[in-house]
This record gives sequence, structure tokens and C-alpha cells, in this order.
Amino acid sequence: MRAAVPPPSEAAAADEGWAPPVWVPTRALGRTVLLTGLLLVLGVALGRVDLVLLAAPFAIGAAVSLRRMPRSAPELRIDADEDHIVEGGAVAASVTVGNPDVIAYDLVVMRTRTSPWLRLEDADRPFAVSVAADAWTAVDLPGTAQRWGRHDVGPAAARVAACGGLLACRPVVVPARGVRVYPETEPFAATEAMPAAAGLVGNHRSRRPGEGGELAGVRPFAPGDRLRRIDWRVSLRTRDLHVASTLSDRDAEVLILLDVLGEAGASGGVKGAASVLDTTVRAAAAIAEHYLQRGDRVSLAEYGASARRLRPATGRRQYLTVLEWLLDVRADTGDQEQHVFGAHNVSSDALVMVLTPLVDPRAADMLAGLVQSGRYTVAVDTLPVGAAPPQHNQWTPLATRLWRLERENVLGRLREHGVPVVTWAGAGSLDLVLRDVARLASAPRGR
Repeated sequence: MRAAVPPPSEAAAADEGWAPPVWVPTRALGRTVLLTGLLLVLGVALGRVDLVLLAAPFAIGAAVSLRRMPRSAPELRIDADEDHIVEGGAVAASVTVGNPDVIAYDLVVMRTRTSPWLRLEDADRPFAVSVAADAWTAVDLPGTAQRWGRHDVGPAAARVAACGGLLACRPVVVPARGVRVYPETEPFAATEAMPAAAGLVGNHRSRRPGEGGELAGVRPFAPGDRLRRIDWRVSLRTRDLHVASTLSDRDAEVLILLDVLGEAGASGGVKGAASVLDTTVRAAAAIAEHYLQRGDRVSLAEYGASARRLRPATGRRQYLTVLEWLLDVRADTGDQEQHVFGAHNVSSDALVMVLTPLVDPRAADMLAGLVQSGRYTVAVDTLPVGAAPPQHNQWTPLATRLWRLERENVLGRLREHGVPVVTWAGAGSLDLVLRDVARLASAPRGR
């Protein structure tokens, strides 16, 4: 007995010119051949001409349908909108099947998968279309984006029937197409001054004398002072030259630190409930947009196992980079205890905004360490209102109440250590706490 010879591998097929057939016979062709052969055999064996005549239409119909057979595989493509899509915005996607052959496709059945956060119209059902020879047909899938992140349209698959349904193409599958959905940013404004200014130019009034627009006082003329700074009214009254002293305008460095040690709450999309990550990402985008528009340098970092960082920069390009960086924010599901972020990673003049739900004790320790090291730190509470673990048994509500009491104790201890904690509530929610931080920064420090 001879062993069955397996089909050649892909490498061998490429070398020998062998390739698996693209088009295969369908069951309809098999039934046609079987019925035609059976009628012919019975007609010849029994001498029945009527059986031969009955088989003739099947044979002639199959021969006419197969006189021109397709040679190429159909072409399948997924198109998705690559414009700047924000949560709640419209998404334009489509699946296109092309026919490079000289015969028409009688039936094309297409189906695609989509991300649950992309609400595409009728994307959960198959589509049946026909495609003419050397033509293409597209199925549009309009919809809306429900949540920020990187989402997929696809993979998509198509099965084609031709030659009157006697031949079918093997399923054609194309990979998914990515769609980037940026977080929705609520207009955020902070009118309070920055606690410290580190750069040489900018929009914030610093506490250092220099070339600026804010008057600091009048002082006697000194070598190196510009003549246009002379205050003639004071000089004429005192008979000595005096110049107007100003405060320099400087930019500030803002570090937005995202606590990704855990996730809490269920995300309902742009119009539904917000989880911890939803609030964190949307708040980070709003804060970064505000300070970048003012000309400040903004950087981002994650407090978690990945410890991703985005270098500080300014301008429109940095804002687009921030949005791209935020699309990859994920909750840290590991049990790693080592987190290398500390005060040594933060500039001494930077304003650190820590977006944290304060559900992990390591986050509270990190906040206390930043404040004790002299960094200007603001903790933004991102825990959703009413967030609670799923109901497992009758003890779950009691355990949730105990956990909330313990969390309130942690918040109280942080405030005792000088950590300002404010709940994120959109525009203007940080003004009061930023004012307190600015006052602490301007107060004289003991030596």
C-alpha cells in the first residue's frame, strides 16, 4: 500500500509552480454530474431514449455555464475613515469586492467583524451582492464611534459563486483596518498662576525680575538698564535716574501622571457612564490642550508596570502626539510590585498633576513621596461617582462600604501631608487647588 502524498508546502509550491486551486466545484455541480451520468447509464442499459433526453438539459446547461471559467481570485478590501475622529463622531467604513475576471460573479456573500465601540449600521449581518465582469461593488458601513481608543473594522471574509453557481471561490479573508478615535475633551480653563516657571519665555508671570509686561516696582538706575525703562516722573522728583522693574514672562512645565494600576467602573461610551480610564484619558487630553495652547511644555507618564513616558514639548505637534499617546493607555492588570517612578523623574519646577482613582495604596505612597520631595503636586480624583464592585454575595455591599471608609481615611492622610486632592469635574475644577499650590510656592521656606 502506498502512503498518501501530502500537498507540497508553500515554499515548495513557490519553487515548483504549484498552487492550490482558487475555484472549486460546488455541490450543485456534483449533483448535476451525478444526475446526468446516472440518467445516461440507465438510458443506455435499459434502452430508454427518454432517459437520455432527460439528461441532455442538465449536460447542456452545465457545459454552457462552464464554457468560460474564472481564473483569478476576487479582490477584497476594507476602507475606513482615517480623519481626526472624536468620540461621538461619524465613522465612514466600507467593504469592497473587485472582480478582475472576464466573467461576472453571480453571488458574493460578504461579512465583517467590527469593534463593539464602533456602531456601524448593519455590520452584524452578511451582505449578498453581484459583481459584473471587470468591476467592483462596495458595501457602505456608516456609523458612530462610541469610545476613545484604537478600534478595528474587520477582518472581513467573502465567498463568491460563479458559472451559475457551479463554481465557488475559496473564502477570501483580509485583515482588519484600524480606526483611531480620540477622546472627547471638555473645554478646560485654569485661570490661576503657575506655582513655578522654569523656561525663558512664556505666558506666565514669574517671581523673577526680567523683561516682561508685569510691573514689579521702581528702582534706581544701574549699569546695563535700557533707556526706555527710565521712569521720568520718579527721576524728576528724586533728581536721580530710576527705572521701572518688571517680572519676566516664562513658560511652565506640566507633567500629567496617569495612574493605571487598576480599573473601576464600567464604560458606557461617550454618552454613557465613565470608567476610571475614561475619566483619566479625557481629563489628561483636556489639561494638555489647555496648557499647550498657553505655550507651556507638557509631558505625560504612566504610573504602572509599563512606565511609558512622553517627553516634554510645546505646540500643536505635541498636542497631536499627546492624543496618539493616550490611545494606548491600558489598565495594569499584572501583580508586579516594582514601580520605578519617583521624585527623581520630575523636574523641581514642574507642576505634577496626578490623575488617580486612589484605589491602590501604592498610588498614595507615590503622592506623599512627591510632596515630601518638594514637588508641586496636585492629585485629581478620577473615581466615578457610585463606582462599586459587581455583586457577588450578600457581603459585597458591606465590603464596599468598608472600602470607601478606608479610602476616605487615605484622602484625609494625604491632605494632612499637604497633598491637595480635587475631584475632576471638568472646566474650572482645578482653579481652587491651583491657587492654593501657587500660594504655597510663593510662601517663604524655612532653612
